[in-house]
Amino acid sequence: MFKKTPVKTVEKSVVREYAEAIIIALLLAFFIRTFVVQAFKIPSGSMIPTLLIGDHILVNKFGYGVKNPLSGATWFAVGDPQRHDVIVFKYPENPSQDFIKRVVGVAGDRIEIAGKKVFVNGETFVEPNAVNLDTEVLPSPRDNMEPITVPPDSVFVMGDNRDNSHDSRFWGVVDLKAIRGKAFMLYWSWDSENFTVRWNRLGKIIP
Repeated sequence: MFKKTPVKTVEKSVVREYAEAIIIALLLAFFIRTFVVQAFKIPSGSMIPTLLIGDHILVNKFGYGVKNPLSGATWFAVGDPQRHDVIVFKYPENPSQDFIKRVVGVAGDRIEIAGKKVFVNGETFVEPNAVNLDTEVLPSPRDNMEPITVPPDSVFVMGDNRDNSHDSRFWGVVDLKAIRGKAFMLYWSWDSENFTVRWNRLGKIIP
């Protein structure tokens, strides 16, 4: 006679297999999001024309090293942010918010702004992706900023939309511990005003 396999045992086995698969998938997703790559959405126009409102980007979280997800301290260093890098970081005045800007100065750099022109260590900082859309020159840090020196373990950042960006000119430098990673690619872009997908932006590498 053939022995019958108990139905309850089979059901428990199948449920257990699915549960284990789901748990492993969740742990893997958490690991990737925490240490490898994370998706972000662009909510403002401070990085126009490089990034538009509605762009969805991927951020490389391993590019500058492996960090403690709680304190931001680096466990394993790979490299530091360089000038021209586009980075995502915790907003210094409200760490619960994420900001995205471009690195203009690194530790030891002397930054000055005169008549909208940015100078790094006495030389004009040329950023091909930055724009000035307002011809008016204001006496505020937006267009004229006294020289400052970037302190150790920090970076000075600005938006590519220079006349419409809340950045280091107004609230200071970004601590390296606050940096989440380097933005490297657009994977989706939605134009809410025209209710359409910007197909030509999908897969674009962020310069």
